[in-house]
Amino acid sequence: MGQKILYVDMDGVIVDFESAFPRLDPAVRERYRSEEDKIPGLFALMDPMPGAIEAVTELAGLFDTYVLSTVPWGNLSGASQKVEWIQRHFGAEKGTPLWKRIILSHHKNLNRGDFLIDDRDRNGAAQFADHNPGAEWLHFGSERFPDWPAVVEYLRERA
Repeated sequence: MGQKILYVDMDGVIVDFESAFPRLDPAVRERYRSEEDKIPGLFALMDPMPGAIEAVTELAGLFDTYVLSTVPWGNLSGASQKVEWIQRHFGAEKGTPLWKRIILSHHKNLNRGDFLIDDRDRNGAAQFADHNPGAEWLHFGSERFPDWPAVVEYLRERA
């Protein structure tokens, strides 16, 4: 039997979504108030979450690991920006931890696997385990999984 399958969300899990806002022109921020995820070029401005790069790199050695993220429907450049972000922070060459391991979907529950790390219960995240017997949704940022060290410690024992 092969490695267990692990999916990792981007926004709020690997990527610090909020880190882009101080880098935006205030007029742009005002124009897109309450729809910030539609700002062109937004994803290129985001930093990694603390410990995310090291944690995902380690977990990619223990699990069959994929990024499973949603792209804002109204941001046509969002998909390419997310791929560029992964390449910039994890490498773009064959053999890097997330090389050709990006899945973009608004229905995360349709993916087969063992674990999903996601900070929100939307886009099928909360139903992931319902469609995968024995699978688990690790609610990143929750009391049980507040940060990357807690997630890695939990998953090491389950690899």
